[in-house]
Amino acid sequence: MAPVKVFGPAMSTNVARVLLCLEEAGAEYEVVNIDFKAMEHKSPEHRVRNPFGQIPAFQDGDLLLFESRAISRYVLRKYKTNQVDLLREGNLKEAAMVDVWTEVDAHSYNPAISPIVYECLINPIMLGLPTNQKVVGESLEKLKNVLEVYEAHLSKHKYLAGDFVSFADLNHFPYTFYFMATPHAALFDSYPHVKAWWESLMARPAVKKLAAQMVPKKL
Repeated sequence: MAPVKVFGPAMSTNVARVLLCLEEAGAEYEVVNIDFKAMEHKSPEHRVRNPFGQIPAFQDGDLLLFESRAISRYVLRKYKTNQVDLLREGNLKEAAMVDVWTEVDAHSYNPAISPIVYECLINPIMLGLPTNQKVVGESLEKLKNVLEVYEAHLSKHKYLAGDFVSFADLNHFPYTFYFMATPHAALFDSYPHVKAWWESLMARPAVKKLAAQMVPKKL
């Protein structure tokens, strides 16, 4: 059986989400590079894979998918085993908690943390743009409010959906990983249960393997 294909670089947070799920599942896959300088992501060929001209795109035989969370769920369903059940779909309550914290990541955590990553890493290092400290400051305040909620929750549970690692936790990896390369990484020291949760995720073999692929050469 041919390996599935993921279109886009591992350095992309959305691509990294998909690759992490593939690694956790032990699946065979191929990463297909997309040349952004050549605008390959906007080419007619790539728009067949992702009509919005974005990454990632995903191919499994004649099946084409886009949107990283949807792709990731497909991966986790396809390769589900007794050892790999990160969606917990066999347990209605646990699956609901996975869904809840996946939504929290998308609508509360990511909107707070991603501007800090863009302003401190992507804009100055990759695009040569100055850091907007006003945006950073406002986003840090938003992130502190979110982390207060996480700290209270994680004081009662080892992971977000319960005492088991799940897709909800993995979703947080890409942006948090890059946040830890910013000057504001020490913020997590103020939230010991959040920090312990993050360190637990970083200790996972799949996370370690992917993290090594995501470090920009200029960092």
